[in-house]
Amino acid sequence: MSNLDTRPDETLCHPVLVRGPVNRLLEAREVPLGGLRAMHVQRTLPTRDLPLVGAWCFLDTFGPEHVDMRVLPHPHIGLQTVTWPLAGEIHHRDSLGSDVVVRPGELNLMTAGHGVSHSEISLGAGRLLHGVQLWIALPAGEADQPARFSQHRDLPVVTGDGLAATVLVGEVGGSSSPARVGTPLVGADIAIDAGTVTTLPLNHRFEHAVLALEGAVTVGGTELSPGPLLYLGAGRDHLQVASADGGRLLLIGGEPFADDLIMWWNFVGRSHDEIVQARRDWEEDGRARYGLVPGHGDERIPAPALPNLRLTPRRRRDDAGGATAEPGPRG
Repeated sequence: MSNLDTRPDETLCHPVLVRGPVNRLLEAREVPLGGLRAMHVQRTLPTRDLPLVGAWCFLDTFGPEHVDMRVLPHPHIGLQTVTWPLAGEIHHRDSLGSDVVVRPGELNLMTAGHGVSHSEISLGAGRLLHGVQLWIALPAGEADQPARFSQHRDLPVVTGDGLAATVLVGEVGGSSSPARVGTPLVGADIAIDAGTVTTLPLNHRFEHAVLALEGAVTVGGTELSPGPLLYLGAGRDHLQVASADGGRLLLIGGEPFADDLIMWWNFVGRSHDEIVQARRDWEEDGRARYGLVPGHGDERIPAPALPNLRLTPRRRRDDAGGATAEPGPRG
């Protein structure tokens, strides 16, 4: 998955000390992936009020719908992509030589580092697709390292009290994911049995957010259906979860991220000049920095034009319920 906007806004992110728990609903916005007949996704990160949850900096939900995904080769720097399908199969190819199909229950983790390119094409015309893709911002020490890719087919599942949590990233209930990330994080796909009323333990040092994937759930007293992201703030050591008819939710969280960031198009960087150079490298000689994705010939997604301003990280206002971001999200 990619940000395919032809005129993407920049997101300027500064870490914020969140003072305590909140329950803040952040509505999704619909974004097309490509041209007039493109599939659409629901984007809940970044937003004007919330560019980051820990190091999680991007969250798209696609489907459920019968649609084709066709994302041609495009570049990334400074981030990790996390692909988690709920229905359907996606063919991933990248400039590292990875050529794999990711299916429900399997996790793809691609670390862009200094630069990588990849494509994602769904298998089977018009089949049901449903899933999420997220980005994780890399800390300064890893953002300029060589790229790498891993696929994880045997993730731990923690069960009990009407819940079954698949641990995508980090640790839940004493079980840790094999996926390697650069900062303390958690990501889990949690299935909730019908009639469940229970408590989910959390790391109080993390800020957290949840997204309903299926059904209706009540989280921390807030009723949640697929669509919006519920931001929970920091300082919680547990979370009340309930569902009358059963449901499924995505939990993300992490220690508040320590670095100022600029996110533009498919790049996460730390300065205007870094973003400009990343774009130039893709447009002028993409192979030198980003490599070649086999199987596509000369097909690729061109970089959009940069905005007519200098991209500079700006501080977000801190308040008792979180923070707001300036000047706003990518569209």
